[in-house]
Order: sequence, then structure tokens, then C-alpha cells
Amino acid sequence: MSARARFVLAVVVLGLLMTGPFLLTALLVWVETPEAARGQLAALIAPHFALGSLLTLVAFGAGVGVVRGLFRQYVQGLLRMSENLRLMLGANRGFRVEPEGPPEVRALASTVNELAEQRDALLTDVEAQISRAKASVEAEKNRLAALMSELTQSVVVCNLDGRVLLYNSRARQQFRALSDAPAVGGSELIGLGRSIYAVFERSLIAHALENIQQRLRRGAAQAQANFVTATRAGQLLRVQMAPVLATATEEAAAVEPASSDETTAAACAPADRTVTGFILMLDNITRNFESESRRDQMLHDLTEGNRAALANVRAAAEMLEYPDLQDELRERFSGVIRDEVQAMSMRLNESATEFADSLKSRWPLEDMLGVELIAAVQRRIESRLQLPTKLEEVDESLWVKVDSFSLMQALTYLASRLSDEFEVREVRFRLSGAGRRAHLDLIWSGQAMSTETVMSWELEPMRLEGESTPLTVRDVVERHDGEMWLEREKVRHRAFFRILLPAATPQTEIEADVHLRGEGRPEYYDFDLFKWSEKSHALDERKLSELVYTVFDTETTGLNPSQGDEIIQIGATRILNGKLLRSESFEQLVDPGRPLAPESSAIHGISEDMLRGQPDIDTVLPAFHAFAADTVLVAHNAAFDMRFLQLKEDRTGLRFDQPVLDTLLLSAVIHPNQESHRLEAIAERLGLTIIGRHTALGDALVTAEVFLKLIPLLAEKGVHTLREAREAAEKTYYARVKY
Repeated sequence: MSARARFVLAVVVLGLLMTGPFLLTALLVWVETPEAARGQLAALIAPHFALGSLLTLVAFGAGVGVVRGLFRQYVQGLLRMSENLRLMLGANRGFRVEPEGPPEVRALASTVNELAEQRDALLTDVEAQISRAKASVEAEKNRLAALMSELTQSVVVCNLDGRVLLYNSRARQQFRALSDAPAVGGSELIGLGRSIYAVFERSLIAHALENIQQRLRRGAAQAQANFVTATRAGQLLRVQMAPVLATATEEAAAVEPASSDETTAAACAPADRTVTGFILMLDNITRNFESESRRDQMLHDLTEGNRAALANVRAAAEMLEYPDLQDELRERFSGVIRDEVQAMSMRLNESATEFADSLKSRWPLEDMLGVELIAAVQRRIESRLQLPTKLEEVDESLWVKVDSFSLMQALTYLASRLSDEFEVREVRFRLSGAGRRAHLDLIWSGQAMSTETVMSWELEPMRLEGESTPLTVRDVVERHDGEMWLEREKVRHRAFFRILLPAATPQTEIEADVHLRGEGRPEYYDFDLFKWSEKSHALDERKLSELVYTVFDTETTGLNPSQGDEIIQIGATRILNGKLLRSESFEQLVDPGRPLAPESSAIHGISEDMLRGQPDIDTVLPAFHAFAADTVLVAHNAAFDMRFLQLKEDRTGLRFDQPVLDTLLLSAVIHPNQESHRLEAIAERLGLTIIGRHTALGDALVTAEVFLKLIPLLAEKGVHTLREAREAAEKTYYARVKY
């Protein structure tokens, strides 16, 4: 029963106690009096009834006042003390109960404060012991950070869901350079807990992981995958992927297997080779390959371009050797030599001049066991097309030099065209060596096709099940410096595409540890994210301590979003696994396109001069939307900030439709008897120091610290999940406020 209900009940009981005996006595006298005498009794009582009623009301009012005073001093005072005690026990250890109220309550407060002093002394001693015990662990972490700072590659570590759980400064700088969008507010492509699929294609990572799994099943001592990919900004990245294998302790403690779509193969790995994540080591090779491509083009120009000229020079020189050659012909052949030599000289100069203008590119290839390539293609065709596959005469010792992903796409595309247009019900693969080349055959039985059909398939961009790529089959073949043609086996009524690929030198597996390479200390890492693949993705049922949050605040021209006030600053920070990531922040001034009210400038300190030349909301909001993607939004008095964002939805086409939590409402859930739920008051109750108030990022950081303090207090109230937090907040009085 709430305190207000108890107060009402006490007033009702007091009224009954004061008026009950009087009314009962009057009723009994009235019943016992004969009817003939009742008139005389009424006439006798009437003059005194008004006075008695007035005295009763006065006494009742005095009694209510006494009850109300006692209620405030004892009931509400003790309830407030209870809330303060909880603050003292958990959120703010240095907090002390202020002795106030009647002597008994003040004595209780003094005793509680003495117990708190003793508790704090014990906790201080325990914390000192824990601190000493952690010293060696911190030293190991610092050694890891120091090793990372000595490396020269960009390093990113992800869990099986593709969520980033470690990256170094070099990786952050490289991804910032790869972004094709303007840097607004400090938004980044990469961040702790964010998806690596914002940079790489999901299917590309899945394919590389599958290759690693196959090598692990074959007993490889070191299973790695190498690939090259182009980013959306046109940069070329060389990526080395290595698995993170679970330790025996982790496998023994595992309760449920990973459920990621991309890592179905991981669940099938042997128990002692379970993959829990992957490491990406990145190199931007755009400039290197541009340079090599230009060199290739120059060599091509100098060889092919001068071949005919050299032949002419040679022929003319041979003719000049005849002693009886006429002078006219001798002069003509000499002129040929002069002209051709001059042309070759000019061509050489032009090649050197145009060296930087070449557009030809060469795609790097990786060495791969041919049987593993075919196995990957078989799995893709059977899963995507439901088309059976078989093997014929596959040389299991043959290595090929390929870009496995694009070649797999090309073979799947050809199989899909055969199935759709020629009703082929089975395809077979054959692999054999031919000196420095390898023959990869895609075989089928059925109707013959024309050369024109083959050519059209080669030249059309590949599309399959909603996936598309600008590459054609011919592009893929030329990328491998190979050839493709159609052959028929008339006796067996079969046909096959033969693809000529470069062979590679067989590789020997080497026992070696996987080393991380990168530049700069690893500024952000959270290895608890390895467990994310085992968690449900239903946000409503996830614990508050497990979610990723974007805590944000806005500064505005005024307090009336529906009447034309605009955002002039957005600030935000992130919370991941119960940790505030101060380095991953968003802060950007916004040109509102309208004058500032003087009273608003006095609060946030932002002037019109500061906003002049800043990007408008149409530029800033998409960057903030990307920063907050896949997170739960948190704000103080969130209804105010969300109203500004919602009013821009039609204009920008962006929807902030993720869950929202409000620290104002959550504070009212935890401390319903406190008089104020302003951000400053909450921070003071929780023992937080406010710095940078009334700037968007400063308020966001304070709100984030408040929210982290509120999570364990909510748990004490039985509020553990996102759904429970939202339902509890909606029941508070403040949830009715609209903007």
C-alpha cells in the first residue's frame, strides 16, 4: 500500500473513531425512546445539535492535522530515509542521512550514519586488497597495449556477429580515411560494439570464415584467409583474417552454441577448434596497386607498341646490307630506320609522361587448394540454387592462385543460368593441371547452346537472388589472367565450360602463433563481446546491462519545437557492456537558419557567430542517425529531444525508431518520494560531479553517468530488462508531459 493510501485510510479511521460513538449513542437513544416522546426528544436536542456538530468538526480537523503531522514526520520521513539509505548502500557510498524530524527519527538517522562509517572503513580495506590483487592483471593488459602500439598494421577483432570488440588507433585512422562521407560531429565507420559490415560485405566475411572452418577441419595448424576488397569509397584493402579459437575453459563454460547466420559452419567445428571470433589485419594497398598497374601499362606500351617498329627497323637494316642496293632505295630504307627510331623514342617519352594516368588495375590473388575452392562452390550452389553437384577427376594436390570469392560468384552465376534457361538438373566439377595452368571444368548434360549465348552470359553483370555485382564473368576470368570457352563431348552428350586458371606452388602448413599487428595503443577493447553471439537479439527481453546505448542531448533555439524552434547542437556518447566510452562521442554545432533567442544563449553560451558556417540539420542528422544505429537511445527528459528529431523525419527521411529510455522517468521510478528529478538533483543524490553542464556533449556525459548509476538501482526494484524499464517509466506522472 502506498504512503498516500495509508494517509487516506488513517483519516477515515480517525473520522469513524470521533463520530462513531456519538452517532451510535444517538441512534440507541432514538430507538429506545417511545414514538410519542420522540418529538419532545428532538425538540430538546435540536438547539444543541448544531453546536455539537461544530465542535465535532473542529475536533476532527485538529485530529487530521495531528495525523498529517505525524504522517509527514514519521511515515514520509522514514520513506525518504529508506531511499537515502539505498543511495548510501549502493549508488553513493559517501552519502549520509540528514538527521531531521522527531527525536526518534533523528536518533535512527545518527545510528545509521555510524553504521555507514563502519561499513565504509571495511569496504575501503577490502577495496585496497582487491586493488593489490588486480595489479598483476593490469600489468598484463598494459603489456598487451604496449605490444599493440609497436605494430604497424591496422587490427580489428570481431565476434561471430561481426561486432567490433578491439581495434587500435591505426585502424581508426585508416577507416576514417576510407569513409566517403564528410566527417560530421566525430562520427566514425568503426567503433566498439559496432558492426564491421558497415565496411565489408557480409557475404565476403562469411565466405572467408567458411574457408577457415574447412582448413580447421582438415587439421591445419594455422588456418587463415586472405582477400582483397574494394570499399564504397573506392579504396583497395588487403585483408588477412585469422580465427579466434575458444580455450578449453571457455568451451567448458559454454552453455549454448553460437547462432549467427554467417557462422553456421562454426557450430560444426570440432570441440577443440571452436571459433569464437576473428581477427582482421588490414593494409590499404590502393597506391601500391595503382603504381604497379601503371608500371604494367608502361611495359605493355614499350613492348607491344614497339614490336612492329622494331620489325621494320630490322627489315630495313637487312636490306642495307646488300652492296648493290640502289642509292634511292638505300636512302629510303635509311629513312625508315630514322622514322621508326624517332617514333619509338617518342613512344617511350609518352609512356613515361602518361605513367600516372593509367587506369588499368591488377587484382591480387591468393594461393588456395583447388579441392577447397570446389568444395566452397559446391556448398554455395547447393544451398542457393538447390542444384545437386558432383566431382569428376579432381586433383586433390593441385593448388591454384585465385580470388576465391569472385570466382565462386562467377561459377554460381553460370550454374544458375544453366538451371533456369536449359533446365540442367545437375552440374559436375573437374580439376586438372596443365603445366603452369589449371583447368577448372563446369560440366552438365542436356541441350546444347550457341556461341552467342555463351558470349552474352560472359558480358552481362552477374545477378543472383537479389545479390548483384558490376563484375561480369569475363571480368573475373581476365582478373585471373585466364581464359574461358565452351567445349562439347558429343559421345557422352555433355558440355562444359573450361576456365583456365593460374596454378600455384603447394604450400606447407607452418606451426605459428597468430600475432596482432597495428599502430598505437588499443584504446578500446571489451572481450565480453565474444559472448554476444550466444545472446538473444530480442531487445525487449535483454538485460539493461547487456545493451548498447547512445546517450544524447540537444541544445536548441528555444523550448517550443512545434512552434519553429530548431536544434543548434547535438552531443552524444556511447555505453557498451556497462562502460561509458568517452572517446566514442559525437558533437556538432548546427546552423538553425533562424535567429537565437537571447535567453537561450544565456543558458547554453552558444552565439550566432559560433553557428555561422556550420552544417545544417539536413547534413548533421544523417551522421547522428548513423552514429546511433543499432543502439537504444537515452536522454534526460527525452520527450523534449525526441520531439525535435521527430519533426525532421519527413524532411530528412530518417526515422529514429529504436527504443528510448528517459533518466527523468527512471529516477521517478526509483525515488518516487524525492521532490526534484532535475539532472543536477539526480547527479547530486548519486554522488556525481557535474562538468560541462549546458553543452550538448557535457549534458550527454552526465546523463550517461546517471544512467549507469540507475541500472543497479532499477534491478533492486525488480526492473531488469528493457521491457520492464519502459513499462515502469510509462506509469510515472512525468510520462504524461508532451511537447
